[in-house]
Formats: sequence, structure tokens, C-alpha cells
Amino acid sequence: MQDVTLRRHPTTGILMKFVADVHLHSYFSRATSKNLNLEYLNKWAQLKGVNVVGTGDIAHPGWLAEMREKLQPAEDGLFKLKAEYAKPVQAEVFKACRAPVRFMLAGEISNIYKKNDKVRKIHNVVFMPSFDALEKFQTTLEKIGNIRSDGRPILGLDSRDLLEIVLETDAQGYLIPAHIWTPWFALLGSMSGFDSVEECFDDLTEHIFALETGLSSDPPMNWRLSMLDRYTLVSNSDAHSPQKLAREANVFDTDLSYPAIFAALKSGDPEKFLGTIEFFPEEGKYHYDGHRKCGVRWDPKETLANDCICTVCGKKVTVGVMHRVERLADRELGEKPEKYRPYKSLVPLPEILAQIHGVGVNTKRVNEGFEFLLSRLGSELHILQEAPLEDVEKLGGAMVAEGIRRMRAGDIQIAAGFDGEFGSIHLFEEAERESFSTQLGFFIENVKRNATDAPAETESKVSDTSLSYKRASKPMPEPLPDKPQQSATVAGSNEAIPNDLNSQQKHAVELDAGALLIVAGPGTGKTRTLTHRISHLIIRKNVPAANILAVTFTNKAAEEMQQRLTGLLGEPVVKEISVSTFHSVCVHILSTDGEGIGIPPEFSICSDKDRTILLRKAAPTYHRNRTSEILEEISLAKSNLLSPEQVEADNALANSRELAAVYQNYQERLRENHLLDYDDLVFETVNLFEGSPEILQKYQNKFAAIFVDEYQDINFAQHQFLKLLMGAGSNLCAIGDPDQAIYGFRGANREFFLSFQEDFPDTAVINLSQNYRSTQLIVDASSQVLAKQNGDTGSQLWSDVVSTTRITTYSAPTDKAEAEYIVHEIERMVGGTSYFSIDSGRVSDQGNAAEYSFADFAVLYRTRSQSRLLVEAFARSGMPFQTVGEMSFWETPEIDKLLNYLRFLCSPEAGLYLEKILKQNQRSLGSATIERIVEHSEATRQSIREVMENAETIKISEKQRQTLQLFSAKLEALKANPNSNSIPELIESIARSFDTDMAPDTLHQLLTHAEPFGKDIRKFLRATVLRSETDEYAPRSDKVALMTLHAAKGLEFPVVFIIGCEENLIPFRREGKQTDIDEERRLLYVGMTRAQQRLIMTSAKTRVVFGKKLRPEPSRFLKDIEAALKEVTKRPFRKNRKEGESSSQMDLF
Repeated sequence: MQDVTLRRHPTTGILMKFVADVHLHSYFSRATSKNLNLEYLNKWAQLKGVNVVGTGDIAHPGWLAEMREKLQPAEDGLFKLKAEYAKPVQAEVFKACRAPVRFMLAGEISNIYKKNDKVRKIHNVVFMPSFDALEKFQTTLEKIGNIRSDGRPILGLDSRDLLEIVLETDAQGYLIPAHIWTPWFALLGSMSGFDSVEECFDDLTEHIFALETGLSSDPPMNWRLSMLDRYTLVSNSDAHSPQKLAREANVFDTDLSYPAIFAALKSGDPEKFLGTIEFFPEEGKYHYDGHRKCGVRWDPKETLANDCICTVCGKKVTVGVMHRVERLADRELGEKPEKYRPYKSLVPLPEILAQIHGVGVNTKRVNEGFEFLLSRLGSELHILQEAPLEDVEKLGGAMVAEGIRRMRAGDIQIAAGFDGEFGSIHLFEEAERESFSTQLGFFIENVKRNATDAPAETESKVSDTSLSYKRASKPMPEPLPDKPQQSATVAGSNEAIPNDLNSQQKHAVELDAGALLIVAGPGTGKTRTLTHRISHLIIRKNVPAANILAVTFTNKAAEEMQQRLTGLLGEPVVKEISVSTFHSVCVHILSTDGEGIGIPPEFSICSDKDRTILLRKAAPTYHRNRTSEILEEISLAKSNLLSPEQVEADNALANSRELAAVYQNYQERLRENHLLDYDDLVFETVNLFEGSPEILQKYQNKFAAIFVDEYQDINFAQHQFLKLLMGAGSNLCAIGDPDQAIYGFRGANREFFLSFQEDFPDTAVINLSQNYRSTQLIVDASSQVLAKQNGDTGSQLWSDVVSTTRITTYSAPTDKAEAEYIVHEIERMVGGTSYFSIDSGRVSDQGNAAEYSFADFAVLYRTRSQSRLLVEAFARSGMPFQTVGEMSFWETPEIDKLLNYLRFLCSPEAGLYLEKILKQNQRSLGSATIERIVEHSEATRQSIREVMENAETIKISEKQRQTLQLFSAKLEALKANPNSNSIPELIESIARSFDTDMAPDTLHQLLTHAEPFGKDIRKFLRATVLRSETDEYAPRSDKVALMTLHAAKGLEFPVVFIIGCEENLIPFRREGKQTDIDEERRLLYVGMTRAQQRLIMTSAKTRVVFGKKLRPEPSRFLKDIEAALKEVTKRPFRKNRKEGESSSQMDLF
């Protein structure tokens, strides 16, 4: 390689030839030095001889704030440290090493996701040209995952999608796959990578122009793969401390600017990109194969000779980079592509000195010698590559000079790194070292006279083994993979059930019956059976698609049913079928025909937040703490079709008169604002049907075939709705499972399922008993929990998914320890989330690729309050997760504020929304003005709008009156022609004109949700209310799911944790209320049967509830599971178990 001494352009003075190391980390990353900050990077870049340094960790908001504070723009797209921050440490830089340092915004992101049925763990380095672009990039990433707990965030995001985000963020945003051969976290890694760049990046592959070779490979190893010829090979240190800078680096001869650097990389111009400075690849941690714990280090041939199985422990060895290269190579060793760049392999100067002195790299003697040479000769890279050997010998002695000569000539012996342990370099034999002892003594004395006092930082220990290095020379066949274990398939896909329906399913699909009840336990193919029966009626029985109604309880279930039907029938036919939730179909009926009972077609649906506001207006004397309780009682009354008058007449209710009065006032408040609440939808539809026979007849004629999913969850109102809708000759098919009835507290009643045959005589009943989801062991254990309930239906599920994995039960010392246990277990099951996971032994390295991605895990709990400790633990871990059932996007204050304007446009006479709009503009209108408007409205029974139009009637100042008039004019302008713009255009107009306090990323998300609704504001607003907590779950997001047991209904996951398996939680006991033990059993049964392959049930010996430390007993339900099905784990996670320490109990970690 050419000389890399810095030089400047003869006329412009621009720095030309320079060294760049742009992949490293900051102290915000885990397992990094506390001194890994901009000041020390600036210092060590000079000591090492690096001119352009990556900032590292560009995805971390805290690091971005620090960079904005300490860096200032330099050349185009590059930055330099401000003088006030550089000065304190610049004194520690020897004059011989001082040089300008520039920073480039660059950092690594860890992508862990499942693609093509395999878990992928890929590290990518992202580059941005400006702080503004970087801030935009962070805003996008934060919507995807946790970017605050680790400088290198872990995202459940496809690398291809990350690249797309980079490209959309800025035209000069780039991505380079990092250390592409590392087994665990790399593009071509043996454990969790791909076999080609194209397989990873798909249609965006053309935007990948460079690949980082990593410490365990060098250019000749990469030259053996012709598929890599089109890419520029780069090298960086991936430093976790400032002292590790320049282990590997890149040499450029171009303008010192961000655009020029990337132009050189894109083109691969040999005049501009001069090549790389390399580690000896054998020193890399994953060069050879082997098992570190077993002391087994093999070259690829030895690995194949042993069938990849460790001869010590009998497990699969970790396959290293050399093995992987051999497998993918299509050239012999030594062959070169047509275009290649030169490189130099170096040994760090401290390692040379350590071998000469016969001491460790981090000793005081080595550090003093290192600093002495730098102070006299210049930077480390200069000494290693260019310093005249006579100068080195003069200052350091003959042995130092000889060591550098041998390194430059490649005259070395290497013990190759393997399975996370760095390799080691040997420049001298012991006898040679002794022969140089005279010169060595001179060097030591010279150093002592001239050494500085700067301390050395501790770094990882280098292996001192002495195996010689042997290269394999020919491509080798891929080793046969281990025989995969049988695992449960994912229900909900076409593969979840065999191609042909089983006999029970086929019978259910083809049976001719006016009423059919299908008893379908968990995982038995309920949705598939239902959709095939619908298809059968249309294709074989010629039932018009428009005459079919299929009702479910969640939008997600309805969407899944539509997707299945589309696959069977095609989109045009499916568009004619009414697939909807109970409440959505009632919205349609009331909008079309509700005027007969006083419901206008343009009614709106009241949100839960607004229900609370209206109830407090209806019952101002009630204590706020009772609001939720009263709303529940009103909801139950409506679920049982009880009007306020009927509630008052019900002697069974202790507070019937009081409740009836509040109920009546609440209903009046709803009507004043042209609103129906959620429970009104079915309640009023039943009233409509009962009071309007002709309208009922219309819908009976329309829906000749009715399908009901999750029939065990219907309440009395829904039951009456279905009975009314069933006309003469109608076909009714209900499917569900009384053992999964878990909504009694909402008014649902499983007795309607059990009495189906009484309601609909001549009913045929079919049982689906084969579970395609869970292992037989999970089926058996969950059935044992259920068997003790009163009135057990005796359903006998079975599964042919065989597994010997028992249910794990774990008792943590505290609730915090319980949360940490779950985080560590998931980290273990995904095969580690970082090098630290692997190298520290935190995750057991068995040489196997990970089976699971983050989306394969669900953590279930009984109450929402239990999620807090889990959220904290997952946030600390950096693992991506989503919390389902907490405050939804639509309930957040900023969204509610903006939606109030849309609600106002739909119902301008509704005082509720106008009052809310006034209050959220308090800063401009003044609280006194708003208070007087509301008080005047209440006192005079005028609408708020009328009061605002006659502002002279209220006591406010002239200035306040003018402000109010201006605000009213803005509202009128908004209301003038709301249908002339699309909803996104309206939202953007509102955000510009009014004080909504909405962050740009939140606004973007809202616009995305609104776009499909075009100009139909009312439909959009109704959709925001008609959502269940299950609808908030995003299955395509590769994140661990945290949710309540109720929210998990209808979902499934390969691995399920159920926490808090203790008395008073499972079963849950509400103070002052009787617990339905049978329903609590069914709820746990539902949770257990969400699991496909693994089920872990945890408890805590102490738990803090509402500030009180409790010592709960384990759940009685756990005792119902026989011991043979359980694996009891009592040992808590211990981070630093001493080597050789034994345990009679299972060590999970």
C-alpha cells in the first residue's frame, strides 16, 4: 500500500490522503468504556493516526444531544470538536501525534427479526450527513422500537426496511452491513445470517455498495466469493474503548468531506479509495470453529471430520468465519477479482511491546513504552507502517525494531481466535526474547526516564494459547444440519391445518342444518372451518354472498376472516359478504334505519374518555372515584336491555333508584350531543327491531345465513339481536368454546352457548377436538386446570404435536426479579441480543442458531398494573416490545385534542366538543373567559355555540371578546365546507390553525390512519371508537408482546409467559366483590392455550401492590397440574456464577 502520511492539495490546501475509522461506539452502548466520549475519541484518534472518526451510536437521542452540544460543522458533512471541549484533553496528545480530527455521524444498529422462517440477527452501520437528517432518522426509529436504553438499539426490523428508512430520511443517508462474517450478528454469519446480500436486502440491494469485512476476515478471504466483487470492502475497528481505535481502518486520497468519502466508496475508484488497514484476521474472535468453554479450537477440516460436534460436550460447535467462507467460496485461496484494493495487516503496538516484555497488554510497563515511542516517533499507525526501523531501534531497541520488521513482513505465528475468544500473535520464541535481553533493558531504562504518567485502561484478555495457524485451501460442502425438532405450526396460516380438512371439520363445513353449533376448542381450526363453510354455502349451495352475515367480536378477527375468505372466493365475492363486528353491523343498521326511533343517521359514537366527562356532568355530586363503577353498572344495564325506567323498577338492585336517575341524566347528555355510546349500538338496534317489524323483516330477508364467531362471549342484548334476526328458513352457524368464556364481568353469559339447542330447536352439534396449535403436554396441563370448574363440559382436546418440553414454573424472590427473569429467558431463547450476551456466558453458546424472534414471545398478566415492572425491565434490556391493552393511540391527549375538531365538524351543535375545544385553547382564550361561557350555558340552558355567538351577554373584557370572536371565525371557516377536503388535508389544516400540541411523528401516524377513509369523517371517527384492546396488537411488528390475559384471547405465540400465578391475582380477587372462580380458571386456560411450543408460568414470593409488600401463596390452579407435566425451577438468575460451581437444580442461564 502507498504511504498514508497526510498531505494537502498544493493549491487548495485541502487535506488529501487520510485514514478513516467510522464504525465504533459511544459510552451510551453497553459493555463499552466510560471514556468513550467525543473528547477522548478526539485525543486517541491523534495518538492512533486516524483523521476521520465515526461518532458511533447515532440512534441514541442522548448521544445526539451531546453531539449537538460539542461538535461544530467542519468540511461538508463532517464535524470537529469545539475548542472548549478539545482543549482540556489536547494537552495529553504528544506533539509528534497532533493532527486535525474530523467526526462523521455514523453508528451501528442491531436488527433481529424473522425472515424466510429463520431468525436473522444483522448489525448494520448507518451514516447521516447532518444533525437534522439524524434527528429525522431517530424520530422514525423511535416509532418502531426502544432507542434510548442502548447506544446500539435492538430493533425487530428487517434490514431491508432499515435501509428503506435510511434512503427516505436523506438522499445522502447510507447503510453498510457490519462485520459481515461474524457468526451471530452479521449479514453472512453462519448462525443467523443469509447466504447472499440479495437475500437480505431484496429489491433495495442496489443501494448497498460497500461491505465491512470485520476483524475475523481480511480482503483475500472475501476475494474468494465472486458474488462480493461488486462491493467495496471496508474495515473499521468497531471500538468499544478509545484505545481500540484503528485496529482496522480505511485509507482515502480524496477531498476531506462526507460526499467525497462516499463517492470513493461507491465508485471503488483505486485513485481515491486506497485500501484498508487490517487486523490479522486470525486474531478475530470468530475466525476458527470451536467451543471456548471446552477448549476446542478447530480449523474447518477438523470440524467437518467431527461432524461439527464438540468432542468434549457433544454439542454443535460455533462455526467461525473461515468455515463459513469456505462453504460459500467459489474461488481458490490466492485468487483475486479483477478489481481489488491493497491492504496491510498490522499488530497493535501494545501487543508487540507486551510480547517483548513478556507481560500483559494492559500493564504499566507496556503503557509507558507505548507512550514513549509515540512521544518521539509519532502516531501508532505511523510507527507500525512507516517509521524507519533505525529510528525505532535507536529509541526502542533492537527487539522492538525486529518485532515491527517481522510484522511488516508477515513473519509471525498465530493462534487463531474462536468462539468469542480473540486469537493471539507470536513474534518471538522465548529463546529469542532472552537473547535480546540487553537491548530490552536499555529500552526499559530509556522509557523510565521519559515516560508520562497517563493511566492505561483495562481491556479484554488476549488468549495466550499457542496453536499454529493453518488455512484450508479448497471450498468445502455445507455440513448437514441437525435434524430439526417437530414444532407446532402457526394456526391462522394455510399450513396451520393439513391441506385437507379433518373429518370433524369437513362434517361441520358440509352439514345441512338450519342451526349448527360448532364446539371448537383452542387451536382446532375454528376460523378455517367457519370460512370454509361460508365458501361451501356460496359455491355448492348457491347462497348469494350478499345474503351472508358473519359477526365477530374484534376488528382483527373480522379482518382475518375476510383475508381467509378472499383466498377461498376472491375479492369481488368477499366484498359482497357482510363480515363485521356486532357493533359495526349495528352502526350500519341504525345509520340506515334508526330515524324511526329518533336516532339521526349522522349520529356519532361516544369515546370512553367522553363517556366519563358526560357522566360527571350527569352526576356532579358523585365522587370522581365512583365514575368507573357507575359507568360499568350502566353498561351492564344496557347489555341486559334495561332502560332507566326498568332499572328503577328492578327491586333486585340495591341502589336502583339512584342508578336510574344517573342513567337517565347520562342518556339525556348523550342525546343532547347527538351521541350513542358503545353499548347503545346493540341496545338500540334491538329496540328498533322490536318496534319496527317491517325493518326487522328487511334484515331477516337480507341475511339468509348468519355466522357467529366466539358465541360463548355474547351477552343478553346480542343474544336477543340474533334471535330477532333469525327469520323463517334462516341458516345460523355459531362457533365457540364455553371453556373460553371470560367476559362475565362485561355481561357476557356462557349459558347462551350451553342452551343453544333450546333457543334453536333441531340444532346439530359438532365438536372439533384436534388442537393444531399446542403440544400435547400443554393441552394436557391446561385441561387439568379447567377440569376442576363447576359444570365442566368434558371436552377432550388432543394434539399430535409431540414434545418432551415440560411446562416451566418459576418462583422469583420478588416481583422485580420475576420481570428480570423473563427478560433474561427471552434473551437466552433468541440466542443473545449482543456480543456481550454470547461472550459473557449470559447466553449459553451451544453452537445452534436461534429458534425464536422477538415476535414469538408473549408475556401475559392478569391486571394492567403488573405491566409496569415488565416495561421497565424490557426498556433496560433494549429488546423491542409492545404493550397491548394500555392507553391506545386514540386515547392519547394530543390525538384526542385534534379529533375534537373533527367531532365538532360532524356535530356542530354538540356542546361537548365545542367545550373541549375551548378548554384546549385556554392559553389564547383565557381560563376566565371559558369558565364564564360554560357557566352561562349551564345556567341559561343555551348551547355553548349560542353563548359564543352572543358574547356580549357574558361578562368579559373587550379584548377577551375580540379574541373570542376571532377564534369563532376560525371555527366557522373550518366548518364552512368540511367535505371539500380529504381527512388528511383537514387534519393538517387543523394542526396549522389551532393549538394541538402534536409532535410531527404523531401527526404523520394520524395522517396514515386517516388516509384510507377519504372524505368520510364520520366513518373515520366511528372506526377510532370501535376498537378492542386486541386490535391494538401489531403482529407484523417484531416485538415481544406484553398484554393482559383477556387481550391475548384469539392470539397465539410459540412461547408464552404467564406471570403472577399467585392467589389474589390468578384467581383475581376484587375487594368487596365476589370472585367467579370458574371464570378465573377459564381465563388461565385461555392464557395457557395461547402457547404453541413453550409455556413458562411464574410467581413471586413477595410483590408490592399499591405500596404494600405482600407475600402471596402460589395460585391454587398450579396445584391442579400434575407434577409430571411441570419442571419446577427455583434458582433465581445469578449473573456471575464462579467457574466450576455446581448446582443440583436446573441452571437456566
